[in-house]
Amino acid sequence: MAEAVFAGAQHPDLEPVNVRMTTASNAAAEDLLWADGLLVGTPENFGYMSGAIKDFLDRTFYEVEGKISPLPYALFISASNDGSGAVRAFERIAKGYPFTKVQPPIISIGEVDDQILALCEQLGMTMAAGIDLGMF
Repeated sequence: MAEAVFAGAQHPDLEPVNVRMTTASNAAAEDLLWADGLLVGTPENFGYMSGAIKDFLDRTFYEVEGKISPLPYALFISASNDGSGAVRAFERIAKGYPFTKVQPPIISIGEVDDQILALCEQLGMTMAAGIDLGMF
């Protein structure tokens, strides 16, 4: 799913935008300070976002507090349940950052199929185009 989002954000039909893809474990406050938008992918673990995503948010909050403008974001989730717990947890934290949701999350329940991957690619394209056009 992440690779499809990343490919969409770099789609050749779009004006080039600078895009980074990293893991939550390797991401840092500098990435948020650099970013004009955020696409977050997570598995649903025990009805919650991954521990690595939660750790990233915990590690970076105070470092960027008051230093970033509201960042547009969207989620994509691979779930074995319904994904709602991961969405709810991230959205609650996002309000404090500030992150601004630009579209409902993409939630894949069970195996990731071609339809989900196409939605993920569209998500990347939408975020890149929206940022390039100043919509977000």
